[in-house]
Order: sequence, then C-alpha cells, then structure tokens
Amino acid sequence: MKVLVIGGGAREHALCRALSLDPDVTALHCAPGNAGIAEVAELHQVDALDGAAVARLATGLEAGLVVVGPEAPLVAGVADAVRDAGIACFGPSREAAELEGSKAFAKDVMAAANVPTARSYVCTTPEEIDHALDAFGAPYVVKDDGLAAGKGVVVTDDVTAAREHALACGRVVIEEFLDGPEVSLFAITDGTTVLPLQPAQDFKRALDGDEGPNTGGMGAYSPLPWADPKLVDEVMESVLQPTVDELRRRGTPFAGLLYAGLAITSRGVRVIEFNARFGDPETQVVLARLKTPLAGVLLAAAEGELAGLPPLNWRDDAAVTVVVAAHNYPGAPRAGDPIEGLADVAEQDAPHAYVLHAGTRLDGDRVLSAGGRVLSVTASGKDLTQARERAYAAVARIRLDGSQHRTDIARRAAEG
Repeated sequence: MKVLVIGGGAREHALCRALSLDPDVTALHCAPGNAGIAEVAELHQVDALDGAAVARLATGLEAGLVVVGPEAPLVAGVADAVRDAGIACFGPSREAAELEGSKAFAKDVMAAANVPTARSYVCTTPEEIDHALDAFGAPYVVKDDGLAAGKGVVVTDDVTAAREHALACGRVVIEEFLDGPEVSLFAITDGTTVLPLQPAQDFKRALDGDEGPNTGGMGAYSPLPWADPKLVDEVMESVLQPTVDELRRRGTPFAGLLYAGLAITSRGVRVIEFNARFGDPETQVVLARLKTPLAGVLLAAAEGELAGLPPLNWRDDAAVTVVVAAHNYPGAPRAGDPIEGLADVAEQDAPHAYVLHAGTRLDGDRVLSAGGRVLSVTASGKDLTQARERAYAAVARIRLDGSQHRTDIARRAAEG
C-alpha cells in the first residue's frame, strides 16, 4: 500500500517512522515533510490547506491511504477533498473537525452527549467577558474559540491578563479551573467503533516545574504508573463513545483520531479539550509503544472497518520524549541555526533513542532550525527511569545555539 502523510512536524515524523516499519507499506510519501522525514519518506511540495491540490497529489501518487496530520487542513476540509477523489483518508470531515476548530462547538457536543467537562461561558463582548471572569474567579481559564496551534489558552491568576487575552481573541470560552493532573488519551474511530490507545501525559509549560508561558508541548511520557487501571475504560464509557455517537447522530460522523485532553479532578474525570488529530508530543511516546502495524489500523478506520480488527498489541516498555526548542520559544523563535550531533545520536543511542524532527529544514548537507519546537528526542526503556536517562543522554549530544528544553519530563512519575 502506498501512503501519503500530510504535514511536516514531529507528529508527522513519528507517524512516518511507524508507517515505514510496517511491512504492508510499499511506498511512503509526505508533503511537505521536513529534514528528518526525508530519511524515511519521499517529500513533495503542496499547499496542505488546499484540498484539491492534496487530492491531485494523492491521485498522481496512486496512494491507497492519505493521513492528514495537522488540525488546520482538517478544519479546512482537506480530508473531504481526498475522499471525494475516491481515496481512503484518515482524518475527520470539515464539519466533524469543528470539535477542535471551535471550543464552543465542542462544548455544545459535550452538553448534548452528557460528557463531563468544565462549566463555561461563550463570550463575544467585553460585558460577557467581565461577567464570566467574575463568575469563576481565579485561576482564570480563557480559551480562544478557534485554532491557535496549542497556544490559545491562558491560565492565570491575573484578571487583567485574562481580560486582555479574551479581548484579543474576539470569541472566547471562559471556564472554571479544573484541578488535578492532566492526561491525554487518543482514540482511533471510524465513526461508530472507538479504539482507545494508551494514555500519556504531556507538559505544556515552557519551564521546569510547570512554570513559564504555555506552549504546544515540551515533552511527554507513557505509560502513567500513577493512573487508575480503569481510567481508559471509564473515559471510553463517559467521554469517547458518547462523543462519537453524538456526532454520528448529528449527521457529521467523526472518522479519524479523537484526542481527549482530560483532568483527573477531585470530582472525577473532566474533559479539558478535544483535538481532531494526533497530538504532539504525546504521539511520539504512544507510537513508540505500539506493536501493531499502524497502516492497517488507520486504513480500517478510514474504510469503516475497525470492528473487525483484533485488539492492539503494546510493548511493556515505557517511553519518554523531550522537546528541544529554539531560542526565545514560545515567543518569536530564532531560525536558521545549524543543528549538530544528530549523527551522534543515531550512532550511539539507537535503537533505544532517536530524534524526530519538527521545525527543521535542509541547507545542502546541513540541518537548520526552522521553527519553535525544533526536535523531539524519544527514548524507550524498561521503566520511566531508564527511558528518561536514555532520552536526556541523547538530548545532551545535540548542539543548537540558544536552544532550550525542560529537564523534568516524567521525573515525578519516575520517582513515584
């Protein structure tokens, strides 16, 4: 089977790496890709938001499956265009992708499906914003209603900062603060059957100790030794299946990857947000633990045949990923710096640790930084302690001027 992956971040590199190891994949393509993906897939230039262009590319490549990675193409309807061309596509329709594209739409779906989530207000005027902020009090949670690349959420005790963010967004969702640890749970679905993956935890703040500004994610780990063994079953019953059922009832079935961001609160599990695609950096650790070949699972979801698949197989190993970010991230990151030490990781740390590219580009034989989150280093081990040691040993070999990374990814979980 020929597979085309759309996107060019670490998530897509993780997907391409997993697909390249699948014996059923005869040819692997990616558009636009990045410097790391080029090592496992043939790269193509395409406007990822142009559904017609993506469909033409897939048709010309005779792809048997297209996997749309990022959220923006999904919200733009790229998956619809690919399916209209007669090609199987893993990714929800434009209408179903509004589950991520609009926080207000997601709240409406959750209300209809009785999915537990934070109490909230949808606000469009300064008066509504002030009322919502007063109603909930600090900490203030303000979410841009639209796509914001993982950085549209402000959680702060400063009412002035919360109000400024709300006013800058236009339409916002202001909600109560949810206490307790956060968990990410992915599920693959064909619109009826829901197949949960293994839970992970990511780290959104830029600095150690969960300090600093919000980011797209600075690292992740899986499994979660502290989590209730019944957590996945509970989330399936109370969150994932009801949401998929409600979207199908509305005539907008969700087929693709449904990501539930959860808070394990004193009152039980609550949904923080939904995403309509694999999340970065959790994808890196979840796929590192998946033994089942990936292509057949994604194709079954695209073709409505998930119910016929056997249970997924998982490695017992733990996995940790650490993001290496550019100077000044998550502000205006510096680009164009050379990245050294990648060959050292490949020679000295493989197969237990490897580098997945995000914001990189090739300049001749050199790899240069080209984004905020530049790389993620993923490692596996018999437990989280060994996986952490291997991940940070590999991070130490990478040289990127001005780069930054957190040093405490999975530390508390590893220490029990």
